[in-house]
Amino acid sequence: MSKLAGESESNLRKAFEEAEKNAPAIIFIDELDAIAPKREKTHGEVERRIVSQLLTLMDGLKQRAHVIVMAATNRPNSIDPALRRFGRFDREVDIGIPDATGRLEILQIHTKNMKLADDVDLEQVANETHGHVGADLAALCSEAALQAIRKKMDLIDLEDETIDAEVMNSLAVTMDDFRWALSQSNPSALRETVVEVPQVTWEDIGGLEDVKRELQELVQYPVEHPDKFLKFGMTPSKGVLFYGPPGCGKTLLAKAIANECQANFISIKGPELLTMWFGESEANVREIFDKARQAAPCVLFFDELDSIAKARGGNIGDGGGAADRVINQILTEMDGMSTKKNVFIIGATNRPDIIDPAILRPGRLDQLIYIPLPDEKSRVAILKANLRKSPVAKDVDLDFLAKMTNGFSGADLTEICQRACKLAIRESIESEIRRERERQTNPSAM
Repeated sequence: MSKLAGESESNLRKAFEEAEKNAPAIIFIDELDAIAPKREKTHGEVERRIVSQLLTLMDGLKQRAHVIVMAATNRPNSIDPALRRFGRFDREVDIGIPDATGRLEILQIHTKNMKLADDVDLEQVANETHGHVGADLAALCSEAALQAIRKKMDLIDLEDETIDAEVMNSLAVTMDDFRWALSQSNPSALRETVVEVPQVTWEDIGGLEDVKRELQELVQYPVEHPDKFLKFGMTPSKGVLFYGPPGCGKTLLAKAIANECQANFISIKGPELLTMWFGESEANVREIFDKARQAAPCVLFFDELDSIAKARGGNIGDGGGAADRVINQILTEMDGMSTKKNVFIIGATNRPDIIDPAILRPGRLDQLIYIPLPDEKSRVAILKANLRKSPVAKDVDLDFLAKMTNGFSGADLTEICQRACKLAIRESIESEIRRERERQTNPSAM
């Protein structure tokens, strides 16, 4: 590209002439979308002229010139459509995100010159790196190697020209180094979206045993035992809707199931999708579903689903029918979701009566699970789960507390435990201050 008129086209012509002189040759254009955007959407005259010149040059290539033009882009929909017809870029190869087998091969290539400890299981690392591309895996291996070196830095004398042979022999990348590197890495395809593997386990959720079992059957089994579903000719469910009073653990359950089957977790708050620009809200929905497919296996969690999936037609004062268009887009994306992709959709609401019935039909969010207020047994389990990391006095009677908290939600019980811990911290700090004052006023008594 050049700011001088006609120079950019001249550079392009020179490249093609050079290739024809040195045939057989390959012309490779990287980031094609930068020089050949859609002409109707670009405001610069230079880009339009370059696209026209590129079309002319590609049409002018002789059949027997033995020159192949290749291009690369990560935004194929931004390229001028005239370039994508037969006789120009007529073959399109989609280089997607590698699956577990592909990731294992990439890891083996990047670790072939590394000294690995006996406990390193590359197959397990490959299974845990959903959504990672080749560059991410290369960075992961480098980070793991750096972590192994960091641990030995105190044994290395930086003033010496050589490192002691004993230290060199003890250097090896362990599974813990890979785990540390994994905790620091985020797949490049998902950098713009907050994708996490939550640290919530079933132990963090008290009670709800029946709900946990049902969720395992719906989400965990299709990911961990796909062969069983094939054997019985059954298609796994695509989605589930949690409904019930606020504070009963709907979000926590979604996080726990994502963690249990080592799936990525994308959490969407309903109002985040809606914008003031026409067509932008639907584009946001498309983008989120694309990200979920790239991060598969993935749990896509729509919190406050009633805010974006209200029954259509009743949205008075909705500018341009934005909410209706968002629902239509969500329905289209759900229907286009392949069962092989292992993307599971969970919606949560405390107003199931106002949700559009089309979203609840079989093949979409067809499983409705009611999350009730906890009963006495569940309240004991919730209190135990909340206090399991806190020092608890022997006189604390959790059964009595559970009896006294009838009608309390899980969030209410968590708040009670948090307040009790705050009071205990206050008492502990006050007693320390009191002891310190006594020691200063009467040092001989201590």
